Amino acid sequence: MFVLTIDQRRSRRDVDRVPDLLEQYSGRALLRPFERTAGDEAQAVTDDAELVVDIALATAATGHWSVGIGVGPVEQPLPASTRAGRGPAFEAARRAVERAKNLPGSIAVDGAPNAEAALMLLSVTVSRRSAAGHAAVAAMRAGMTQSDAADHLGISKQAMSQRLSVAGWQAEEAGRRLATQLLEAADR
Repeated sequence: MFVLTIDQRRSRRDVDRVPDLLEQYSGRALLRPFERTAGDEAQAVTDDAELVVDIALATAATGHWSVGIGVGPVEQPLPASTRAGRGPAFEAARRAVERAKNLPGSIAVDGAPNAEAALMLLSVTVSRRSAAGHAAVAAMRAGMTQSDAADHLGISKQAMSQRLSVAGWQAEEAGRRLATQLLEAADR
C-alpha cells in the first residue's frame, strides 16, 4: 500500500494551496482521497504505484510542495476518512515528507530507497524543464503522436523533436517505468 503525504512549502508566505490540490486529484482512482490532515498538508492512500509516480512528479514539479511516500501495510479495513488511517505506511509517509523538505526534487520515499533515487532524479529533471518543454511533454502524455503534438503546438516536427529531447521526454518515460516497478517490488 502507498500513502502520500504532501506538505506545502513556504506556506506561511504563500496562499493556501491545499484546496486546489484536493480539487486537482479529486477524480483520481485513490483508495482514500486526499484530505487536509493538518494546516498545509494533505494525505491520500492508493495501491497503484503508477498513480503514485504521476501524482508525486506533477506535485513536486510545481515547486510548491514536498512529497512523502510511505510504502507498507495499513490497518484494514481502511476507515472512511484518510485522516483516520493507521499503520506502517502512514508512519513511513510522515518520515518521508519531513526528509523531502531537504532533498533535491522535494520527493522522498520511506520503504523503497531505490524508488526514492529514481523519483528524485525524475523530479529534478521535470522541475528544470522550460514551459515549452512542459507543453511538448504534456501533448505526448495526452497520447498525441509527435507529428500531431507539433501541429497542436504550432511548431515544426523538427522543433517538436528538439523540445522533447531537451525536456528529457524519453528519459522521463523510462524513469517513470523504473520508479513504478521499484515501488511495486517494495510493496510485495
